[in-house]
Amino acid sequence: MKFLITGGAGFLGINLVRYLQAREHEVYSFDIVKFDYPDMNDKINIITGDIRNKELVEKSLSGIDIVIHTAAALPLYKPEDIYSTDIDGTKNLLASAKKNKVKRFIHISSTAVYGIPDHHPLYEGDKLDGVGPYGKSKILAEEECNKYRKNGMCVSIIRPKSFVGPERLGVFDLLFDWAYDGKGFPMIGNGNNRYQLLDVEDLCDAIYLCATVNEDKANDTFNIGAKEYTTMKEDYQSVLDYTGYGKKIVGLPEKPIIFTLRILEAFKLSPLYKWVYETASKDSFVSIEKAEKVLGYKPKYSNKDALVRNYKWYSEHKEEFRNKSGVSHRVPWKQGILRVAKMFF
Repeated sequence: MKFLITGGAGFLGINLVRYLQAREHEVYSFDIVKFDYPDMNDKINIITGDIRNKELVEKSLSGIDIVIHTAAALPLYKPEDIYSTDIDGTKNLLASAKKNKVKRFIHISSTAVYGIPDHHPLYEGDKLDGVGPYGKSKILAEEECNKYRKNGMCVSIIRPKSFVGPERLGVFDLLFDWAYDGKGFPMIGNGNNRYQLLDVEDLCDAIYLCATVNEDKANDTFNIGAKEYTTMKEDYQSVLDYTGYGKKIVGLPEKPIIFTLRILEAFKLSPLYKWVYETASKDSFVSIEKAEKVLGYKPKYSNKDALVRNYKWYSEHKEEFRNKSGVSHRVPWKQGILRVAKMFF
C-alpha cells in the first residue's frame, strides 16, 4: 500500500517510516521541516511542505491509499500557529483525502482532549475539555474528522498517551539529561500518582492495526497506552536505577512548585507549560479495553520498559544533539533556569 505520513520527519513520523518501510510498503513523508535521516533518505518519497498549503496537499495525496496524520504544532508553538496547523491543516488533508479517494485516514489526536479529568480510567466517550490552545485545537480537529466519517470516509482517531522511545527528546530530555549526569530528579508532589505512558513501537502497532483491520472496526476512536504501569515515582526511578549512580526521584511540595512554575513560564524561564506541570502530580490513565477488543491491540512495553528503552537510545546518541534545541519532540528543550536547579540534585 501507499502510505503518506504527515509529520514524517518528526519523532513519531520517523518511527512510522521505518515501521512501514520494513513491511515493504511505499512510504511518503510530508513535513514542513527537512527529512534528515540518512538511513531512510533513499528508501522513501520525501515531500517538504506545509499542510496549510491546500494545493500542495491535494497534489501530494494523489494515488495515496492511507494517510497517517501525525503533524501538529505542539504546545510550545505560538497559539496562532497551533490553531492554523492543527485545525486548518487537518481540514485541508481531510478534504484532499476525500477528493483523491484515499481509502483510510488515520488521525493522531491526543489524550489532552480530556483536559484535567475528575476520574480514571478515561474512556473514549468521556467529556472532552481541552486545556490551552493545543488541547482545544485537538478537539476541533477531531470534530472535523467526525464530519468526514459521517460522510462515508473511513477515519480512525487515535488518542495516545505521552509516548516515548527511540528519537524522543522534548520534555523527556530533562529526565534523561539529569540521569546521564548522575543527578537525582525532582517530581511535583510525592509521585504516588499513576501516570500511564506509551512506547512508540506499541503506538505504531495500533496505527497499523487501524490501517489493516476490517474497515468497520477501524472507523472509530481509540485510546492507546501502556497496559502495565505503576506510580510515576516508581516508573521514572527505573531510569535512575539503570544509570547505576544510586540517585533517587525527589518529591517536592505540589502547590509551591506549581505556583513557581507558572511564574517561570510567564517569564519564559522554563520549558514546562501548564499541561505538563498541572497534570504531573495527578493520576492520568486511560482505558485501552476498546482497542484491545476491537483492534486486537496488544502492547509489548510497560512504562518502565519504554522509559529505559528511550534512555538507552538517548545515551548512545547524545553527542548528535548536544548543541541543538527547539520546541518539537525530536530535539531537547531549553532547560532555562531548570539547568541551575539541576546543580542541587
